[in-house]
Amino acid sequence: MSATASRPTDPGRATAPRAERFARPLLIAFLLAAAVDLAGLLAGLDTVHLVAKPLLMPLLAGYAFVRGGPRLLIAALLFGWGGDVFLLADNDLAFLLGMGSFAVGHVCYLTLFGRDRAPAALATGIAYVLVLAVFLVLIWSDLPAELRVPVAGYSLLLTAMAWRAGVLGRYAAAGGALFLLSDALIATGIAEWPRLPAPDFWVMLTYIAAQLLLALGVLGAARADRP
Repeated sequence: MSATASRPTDPGRATAPRAERFARPLLIAFLLAAAVDLAGLLAGLDTVHLVAKPLLMPLLAGYAFVRGGPRLLIAALLFGWGGDVFLLADNDLAFLLGMGSFAVGHVCYLTLFGRDRAPAALATGIAYVLVLAVFLVLIWSDLPAELRVPVAGYSLLLTAMAWRAGVLGRYAAAGGALFLLSDALIATGIAEWPRLPAPDFWVMLTYIAAQLLLALGVLGAARADRP
C-alpha cells in the first residue's frame, strides 16, 4: 500500500469542496432574485416584491455558509431577512420589529468586525458622526414622535457598523456606507421628505448591494486569514 493511500482523509478538506460546489448556483440564484425584485419594484408589481424580497437574504446566507463564512456573518444576514419580512407589513409595530431585527444583525456585524484588531480610520469615523448628527437634526421634527428615539438609537448603531466595516477592506467599507444610505432613504420616506422616483427601488438597490458587499468583504478576509 502506498503512503498516499494509507494517509487518513481530513473530513474538513473532503467536505469543503463538496459544499463549495453550491456556491456559484446560490450566488446566481441570489442575483436573479435581486433582479426580479428590482424589476418588480420598477414595474409597480407588489406581488413580485412580496415573493422575491424574502428570498434574498436566505440565498445570500446559504452562499456565505457553503463558502465557509463565519457564523456571525450568517446570523447577520438571517437577522436581515427577519427585518425584510417584518418591513413588508406597512404599520408602526412591524417597522419597529424590523428595525430591531436589523439592529441585532448590526450587532453581529460589529462583533465580527471587532475580532479584527486593526484600527478603523479615525477620519472616517468623524465624518460618519458629523453626517449622522446633521441628518438627525434635519429630520428630527419630521419624524413621528414615537419613532424618534428608536430611529436615533438604530442610526447610531448602524453608523458604528458602517465605520467599523472599513477594517475588512474596500468591499466591506462600501457595503457599510450603502447600508447607511439605504436606511437614510427609508427614514426620509417616513419623514415624508421629497423622494426620488420609484423610491422603493433605490432603497432595495442600495440595501442588496450593501449586504452583498459586506458578505464578500467578510468572506474575502476570512479566506485571506485561512492557512
